[in-house]
Amino acid sequence: MNHNTPLTPRPLDHLSRNQRRIMTARQLREHGVTAGAVAERCRPGGPWQQLLPQVYLLHSGPPTSDERLQAALLYAGSGAEAMVTGLAALALHRFSSVPPLLGLERIDVLVPRQRRLRDAGEVTIRRAHVMPEAEEVSGVACAPVPRALADAVAELDDPETVRRLLTEAVIGGHCEAAAVVRELRQAQLLSRPHVVEAVDALLAEGRAIAEGRLYQMVRCHGLPDPLWNVDLRVPGGPRLGDVDAFWPEHSVALEIDARASRQGQRQDDDEMWSEYARKREHLERLGITVVHVTPKKLRESLEQQATVVRTALMASTDHTPAAYVVALPR
Repeated sequence: MNHNTPLTPRPLDHLSRNQRRIMTARQLREHGVTAGAVAERCRPGGPWQQLLPQVYLLHSGPPTSDERLQAALLYAGSGAEAMVTGLAALALHRFSSVPPLLGLERIDVLVPRQRRLRDAGEVTIRRAHVMPEAEEVSGVACAPVPRALADAVAELDDPETVRRLLTEAVIGGHCEAAAVVRELRQAQLLSRPHVVEAVDALLAEGRAIAEGRLYQMVRCHGLPDPLWNVDLRVPGGPRLGDVDAFWPEHSVALEIDARASRQGQRQDDDEMWSEYARKREHLERLGITVVHVTPKKLRESLEQQATVVRTALMASTDHTPAAYVVALPR
């Protein structure tokens, strides 16, 4: 005797009335529903329908958006690591440049690389060597925006659509430009010319947003006005480099660290960081304190960054610059 089968099976109508309108074949068996009963109720014109292999919709008519998402995740494996990604995840994150879920023909689901799953119905399986941490959006496990963007861009050939998606991610405050570029690089998408063009526009947009937050930090937190966007030089000597803000009376410089490679080579980031480090070391030998801030910190902790700058300005009274530095507009 199958001990999972109730001695007195309940009427099947109770399943259609409960809140779980999507169930797997295994779940139905646990409710005492035989394979024959499932097949009978899923016949043409019947009250149920099969949406995906081993996944059933317990009512007639089209599934809702929530039911499509539930079905996709159940197909990928109940209790297993799986999350919605691609355009469907971006729709859940409320991207205005993405059609609503009902307008999407397919739902992408991200699973670990070793999972043995194939595309089925309207579900496309994406694989990850290392699974990101899922974010719950409207009760659904979703890939973080940078990963969802990379999975969406992988299937898009229209440059304007790609540009809109990437730009909205940054302007809408979903994530930083550098995080998007890292995911595109890992997905090996930065060899595509239309993606590279969109990334160039994205980085410029991200830079402008970070600079706007920097202006806001100075204005709203009572910091003295600096010289903005200047090139530092020693009179008669070499160029020291450009900085985003400079307080000459205090010998404090600030630089936005927005490293992100356009060409998709990790060494580009390393070389840029080496350049930052050389510049900082040179300036500090001349008695100039250099403060680095990232776009993410400017977005998430503006007051804290203002405190860092204010501390550097106050500490400048304790030392005398080793050299006179000229600041020129860049």
